[in-house]
This record gives sequence, C-alpha cells and structure tokens, in this order.
Amino acid sequence: MTWTSPVLAPVDGPLTGSDRPILQGMLAHQRTTLLNICAGLTAEQLALRPVPSSNLSLLGLVRHMAKVERIWFRKRVAGEDVEHLHNFEARDDTDFNHLDTADAPGAVEQFRAEWPLADRAVADIDLDFTIDSHHREMSLRLVYVHMIQEYARHNGHADLLREAIDGTTGR
Repeated sequence: MTWTSPVLAPVDGPLTGSDRPILQGMLAHQRTTLLNICAGLTAEQLALRPVPSSNLSLLGLVRHMAKVERIWFRKRVAGEDVEHLHNFEARDDTDFNHLDTADAPGAVEQFRAEWPLADRAVADIDLDFTIDSHHREMSLRLVYVHMIQEYARHNGHADLLREAIDGTTGR
C-alpha cells in the first residue's frame, strides 16, 4: 500500500479571553492547516516542485516548519540543548533543497512530534519573557505571533503548490 499524508481534524481555539490560549489556538490551527493541505498526497507528490522558478515543495515546507518550531520555541525561548534539524548550520535551505521521498513519512511524523515538544518547552514561560533576536528584544508573545505569521505565509504557498499538483483547493 502506498503511504499518503494523513488528514487531521481541524483545530480551533478560543475567540476571546487571555492571550496565551488565543495564541496557542491560532498556532494549532495553522499547524493542522499545513498538514491538511498535504493530506492524501503521496511522498512523491509532496516532494514535487510544481513552480519551476521556486525550490518550494510541500515536503520542504513541512521540514522547514518543523525546523523553525524547534528553533524558536525550544532552542531560542526555552534554551533547550537540542540539535538543529536539516543541517541548519549550513544556511543553504537544506530543508527545501535536499529532499528524499523515502523520508516523507518520517518528516511528517517529526513535524507532528515537534508540536507538543515546543508547546511543553514554553508552557511555563511568561509571555513577557524576552530573548535576543538579531540584537533586539523579542517577547515570547511576539514569538507566537511570528510563528503564526510564518505558518500563514507558508500555508498560502502550500495552497498554491497543492492546487498546482492536483487541482485541490479549499483545504
């Protein structure tokens, strides 16, 4: 049987209340949206780069978002001593450029596994806690906003990639 990317139940968060549950809910929504855009595609389809002028693929986006989840929440905010994903130190877009379709199921699972690890890493850290980000102070609150923005941007890319692969829209 051919592996296909899984379908996830959509996630919604609160629309009112304190910041953290709203930020966490929106982040969870963006996370599941990316995988639902990929849902039902084979590893080969996920690795396609249907826009000739771009190195973007759905598999690359999944790998990239696992990498940035780890960097922002676990390494930068929580200060965890964990390895970077996808040869981050090379600064060569390895997460986008060095794809192996055999790794697609593992990449999807690694992406999903990163979510609770990131959530736990910052669960007890105050939203006003700050880190140095390129010589500027940045709060955990803004890290959440940054990650939501990063997902929203890449989910737009993913929508276009998916439509180019098989015509599917509205995920």
